[in-house]
Amino acid sequence: MKTLFKNAMVFTNNKFIKCDVEITDYLITKIASNIIDEDIDVSYNLSGLYLLPGLIDVHTHLREPGFAYKETIATGTLAAAKGGYTSICAMPNLKPTPDCMKNLEVELQAIRNTAKINVYPYGTITKGEKGEELAEFSEMKNYVVGYSDDGKGIQSESMMFPAMQKAKRLDKKIVSHCEDNTLLNEGYIHDGKYAKLHGHKGICSESEWKAIERDLKLALKTGCSYHVCHVSTKESVNLIRKAKKEGINVTCETAPHYLVLNDMDLQEDGRFKMNPPIRSIEDQNALIRGLRDGTIDIIATDHAPHSLEEKSKGLKGSSMGVVGLEVAFPILYTYLVSEDFITLEKLLELMNTNPRKIFGIGTEIKVGERADLTIYDLNEEYDIDSSTFLSKGKSTPFDGMHVFGKCKMTLCDGEIVYKD
Repeated sequence: MKTLFKNAMVFTNNKFIKCDVEITDYLITKIASNIIDEDIDVSYNLSGLYLLPGLIDVHTHLREPGFAYKETIATGTLAAAKGGYTSICAMPNLKPTPDCMKNLEVELQAIRNTAKINVYPYGTITKGEKGEELAEFSEMKNYVVGYSDDGKGIQSESMMFPAMQKAKRLDKKIVSHCEDNTLLNEGYIHDGKYAKLHGHKGICSESEWKAIERDLKLALKTGCSYHVCHVSTKESVNLIRKAKKEGINVTCETAPHYLVLNDMDLQEDGRFKMNPPIRSIEDQNALIRGLRDGTIDIIATDHAPHSLEEKSKGLKGSSMGVVGLEVAFPILYTYLVSEDFITLEKLLELMNTNPRKIFGIGTEIKVGERADLTIYDLNEEYDIDSSTFLSKGKSTPFDGMHVFGKCKMTLCDGEIVYKD
């Protein structure tokens, strides 16, 4: 079957050109102006629209197996497709935890049976994410994108060091949730101005950057490929910037809520509660600088759905985690690109090019590549309404915000997986 997309603004070779793109079955077969082919089965006129490579999210929580009341692989991947994503990485805080091949196979079977887009699972670093014994790295090697105990920090150097050594031998990544539990002090939002004004217990920035500081030293010793999850503090950005200059093999991500919001935007509502927390305006500005100078490689959503009940207990009592797959791109386009903090090309570097190169997943718009594509109308404006989400999770700090950019269609392997 041949499909032709005509007159689109196409992101190819790291720039936009107005042209046509032809797909034959699941492959991109032509990129040119005014393609004429008598064998076309379906043709779309995309004048005024943008044809982008499928977005890539290296940090999502699909909750299956074990917590299907929060999300399933089917609902989570459909939500991702609605947001323009075609490849996502699934975090391993599941039940059973994917710490050995037997447990991982439960997740893999669900992915094979129900995923709407490409899903790449992580294996855990430690058995049961308990931080006491290394997981079965070797037997999972060919089936995972890396190893992470996301949701929990590895508390001991004596556990992280051999984990990095083993990952290095297997040529796999350590993807680290950096959090020192001894510094949390029962906090649940950022230890900043809002917490002080409203009598909340705060989580200090040091609980994140101290763990990063330790791990960077271990990454230098081992040569391990080390990726830092959800960076949120200015100190973390500075440490990673310095480490890159020193030649340490480190990459990192941040999330839309840390870039668009700061702690003075908080409300007494569980939809503003996540871990790490939304930080100060100084941290927010440092993260944006980190995007611009290349210190921060990737924007990931940390999509973390919970039930309505779990998120309805205010800042103190609600579960940590918010959803973002369906709104990440329009939020970032509206509040970073349209406000001239970064270019649209830079945004696609952070949401496709870099994760593709660093994690070895996803595709670009190029002849011979799989047709993983998304079509956006960047002029369409609307208010975010979480009640329309396809995800089971509805809790987002972006609810009600006015945005530009609507996903009109997403194709994975040449097949339409979402259409507005």
